Amino acid sequence: MIQYDKKHEVFKLDTPNTSYIIGIADGKYPGHIYYGKRLSDTDLAYLMRTGEHPAVPSVLPREKVSFYDCFPMEYPCGGTGYFRGECVNIRTAEGQEGLELTYATHRIYEGKKKLDGLPATWGQDCDTLELVLEDEVSGLQAVLSYTAFRDVDAITRSVRILNGGEQEIYLTKVFSACLHVDREDFEVLTLPGSWARERRIQRRNAGYGVTAVESVRGISGHQEHPFMALVSGGCTQTRGEVYAMNLVYSGNFIARSMADQFDRIQMTIGIHPERFCWKLEPQGVFQAPEAVLVYSDEGLGKMTRIFHRLYRTHLIRGFWKDRERPVLINNWEATYFDFNTEKLLSIAKEAAEAGIEMLVMDDGWFGHRDSDNSSLGDWFVNEEKLPGGLKYLADEVNRLGMKFGIWVEPEMISEDSRLYEAHPDWALQVKSRRPGQCREQLVLDLGRPEVADFIYGRLKEILSSANIEYVKWDMNRPLAEVENAVLPADRQGEMMHRYMLAVYQMQERLLKDFPKLLLENCCSGGGRFDPGMLYYSPQIWCSDDTDALERLAIQEGTQLLYPLSAIGAHVSDCPNHITGRRVSFETRGIVALSGTFGYELDITKLAPEEKKQIREQIALYKKYHHLMRNGTYYRIASWQENHLYDCYMVVSEDQTEALLTYVQVLAEANRRSRRIRLQGLLEHGLYELEGKTYRGDTLMYAGILIERMKGDMQAKLIPVKLLERVEE
Repeated sequence: MIQYDKKHEVFKLDTPNTSYIIGIADGKYPGHIYYGKRLSDTDLAYLMRTGEHPAVPSVLPREKVSFYDCFPMEYPCGGTGYFRGECVNIRTAEGQEGLELTYATHRIYEGKKKLDGLPATWGQDCDTLELVLEDEVSGLQAVLSYTAFRDVDAITRSVRILNGGEQEIYLTKVFSACLHVDREDFEVLTLPGSWARERRIQRRNAGYGVTAVESVRGISGHQEHPFMALVSGGCTQTRGEVYAMNLVYSGNFIARSMADQFDRIQMTIGIHPERFCWKLEPQGVFQAPEAVLVYSDEGLGKMTRIFHRLYRTHLIRGFWKDRERPVLINNWEATYFDFNTEKLLSIAKEAAEAGIEMLVMDDGWFGHRDSDNSSLGDWFVNEEKLPGGLKYLADEVNRLGMKFGIWVEPEMISEDSRLYEAHPDWALQVKSRRPGQCREQLVLDLGRPEVADFIYGRLKEILSSANIEYVKWDMNRPLAEVENAVLPADRQGEMMHRYMLAVYQMQERLLKDFPKLLLENCCSGGGRFDPGMLYYSPQIWCSDDTDALERLAIQEGTQLLYPLSAIGAHVSDCPNHITGRRVSFETRGIVALSGTFGYELDITKLAPEEKKQIREQIALYKKYHHLMRNGTYYRIASWQENHLYDCYMVVSEDQTEALLTYVQVLAEANRRSRRIRLQGLLEHGLYELEGKTYRGDTLMYAGILIERMKGDMQAKLIPVKLLERVEE
């Protein structure tokens, strides 16, 4: 629900348990008042402190710059006296800067509009406020859109910029959201990492000055994540305050917090201004990406569950949104580039007998690609490897009762390719400079419509040629030397964003033409695991590191924001191909169960006992996947923090069943059993657990004992079942 208190010039946006409040100071300046637990009152403009020195400009015009320096601007502008990190900057054709966006009008309506060309949350069980701000000098208009959901405690924000003047304007910065919080003992929580070490949880003190995470790689990236949270000191999974922002975007971003001299912290998030400049002709429009804001007064666990619910119900869409995903086997770690039809079918036959439901053929099926140094862009079947082409292979796989899928990397081009020979200018590069390679490949300039249309045309032809029901869309290098061969000089700063818009458009076309296709995004593992990609694909490959120990940390960081059903998690070969670590087949299966579940190994080389375990693991997946897909996730312990064990559970929405996962990472000598307190159950329910009955309050507050197991990386699943509800 959204209210406007005309008397006090206050807007109040309510979700089930939170309120977000904005005020208009001095009749023109939108200011942030409050974000937190739901309130009843709207007469809260006093929290903007406008009665204190330096007062508002109409009262004390001589101190207007001082007013800007301490007022909690809802969307601060650059060049006119705001020094704490503005959200929008412009430059005129004459090179002048400076902008003052003030309140003009507003609109409140039910539902939510789509964002032009961009992924965003959706739904009708929500209300939207559009605050229209205008700059009298330039004619620039900014529409700040806020959506409050009625069924989940999330607020989304986006910004649309319109050039209502008569002269062209260059946008040099356009952020999506800004939030002000009074400084207390906050820490900044972020998700840094690297290839094969994605999304490790990090906290640091929110001291004075700026703390920022960013990507200028053309992707959201392995190294940082488009997310930032302020957490109160000592915040745990169940206690403390959290203010979180997540950007629904897959390209360059920056998330920033700044504690100022007046002990207020400003958080901002949006497209990174580095290498960004967007030319707006008169009446031109620029749409910024959406940001998701979440407040929790019950620690990180509540924040996590809000994000999960929002993304499951208001971001993921399409045919596979609420369906059980097929258990797949990917041939990459089994064969790498060394495969043919016969070898793939031998894997498929063994897999079908074990109950695996889909064969995915990875890299190496096209052009003359026998290693990663050629043929990207040549999306034609290599019939020396695959006689009869994709149709023959897919038909044979289907005869085994399995689905068939393929790997593609449509955004890339190899210098050793027919496409590069014909169109070298289609690769991103700087004139007169030899383009730098990464993984011996270049990036296609998808911002040029003729390039995107050609590549998409090849994809469509391939997917129409056979019964291909799954596509793994990979992207294996960052963007560098980004220059367009056809855009004028004053539009080269648009390239990074144009590229991302083109990728989104291609994936939108793909889903429109093949609505039942299961699309899984990938970017050298988890380099583009973000809400923008989740809008197009209901699952994303989490990391190229499939080592079960490493995956505990990677999946914990990912699960902090994203539903388990979105996380690509597989049982892989042993010893692991990246770390060399040996982990039991059973534990690898248990760790992978908290995701989409599948296999990355040569099943033809497994021992009979391991093939038997595959059948048992698939049975577990079938039994509990509804929990992983729709259940409520609780993080109980983190081995990253305690260095000994990991524990989490998923509870059905009606609280009648749950699955507890416990992993003993390191064995200890001379230790007794470990007490684990469960979460999310009915206090007055009677539950069965390992053949014993317990009341829900006993399980949650007194806990259970888990006996010490022999050896490192030992794991167990503990089902929990409600027997009856007990009277208080």
